[in-house]
Amino acid sequence: MSLFSKNNEGTAASQIYNGPKKTGIRLFFELLGRKFWKLIELNLLYSLFYIPLVLSFTLFFQIKNTTVALTVSLIMMLIFAVLVGPATAGMTKVMRNYVIERNAFMVSDFFQSFKENFGRAFVVGFVDVLICASVYSGFIIYPALARQYGSFIYVALVLTFSVSIVVAMMNFYAFLMIIATDLSFKDLLKNSFSLVILEMKKNLLTFIISLVIIVAVALLPIFVSFTFVFILPFFPAAFVWFIVCFNSYPIVQKYVINPYYTSIGKVNPELSDESEDDSFEPICKDMSAFEEPVAKRKKGKGKRIS
Repeated sequence: MSLFSKNNEGTAASQIYNGPKKTGIRLFFELLGRKFWKLIELNLLYSLFYIPLVLSFTLFFQIKNTTVALTVSLIMMLIFAVLVGPATAGMTKVMRNYVIERNAFMVSDFFQSFKENFGRAFVVGFVDVLICASVYSGFIIYPALARQYGSFIYVALVLTFSVSIVVAMMNFYAFLMIIATDLSFKDLLKNSFSLVILEMKKNLLTFIISLVIIVAVALLPIFVSFTFVFILPFFPAAFVWFIVCFNSYPIVQKYVINPYYTSIGKVNPELSDESEDDSFEPICKDMSAFEEPVAKRKKGKGKRIS
């Protein structure tokens, strides 16, 4: 399934846009063009929460006392680990509104989501930081162990890399469900993993495109000119997350949000022209209570997860 696939699910935007219905790549580039400068502003706002991470590395190499340097660096890293998840939730709230073409008040929406979703977003962000640190350590430790004990150690490296990719793709859905639903942390993990498996082709394509953009931007300061490092506050975090939300939120709607509203005899207000921007409330935590037993499920029909 293509990142810009043309299908009936589409995005909510294609259903509420006042004009000819557009889907896929046409809708993507139209939204990108209209929100281009907003994405730069959002990238700048989001980058402020990476200052502790930058200070962590900078102070480590500038402070001569090794113990003090390590302590200060770890404190800065801890601050970053606490803030990055809620900041991502804030950016996701703004980005979701962009994708479904609803008005977004960038700063107020960002910090409102930061505050309201702090608990679950903090846990997801903290786990992400731990996994990134583990993967980085694995790429250093496992090759050294392989040289000492044999090449079979590389199996552990491959497993670590594979798990990290799955976790990265789970983030596509975890933060979207954090800002759009009231699911518990356990259900967030379960649903995120289920959606990664259900839409593996699309998720892999999203991951590859995102990775190519990030790696390309990261390599510019190294192989072209160090001055390119100054584009990081403006690009590419928000642009990559725009691709993720554009591609992943319709899946969250299809498997999580729409089935809930259907089960209670209502229409998802995100798909209604009559609903206000923030008039809809998060869906309830336990959607299994609304499910009815089905005698036979035809092969190929849409799936539903709780």
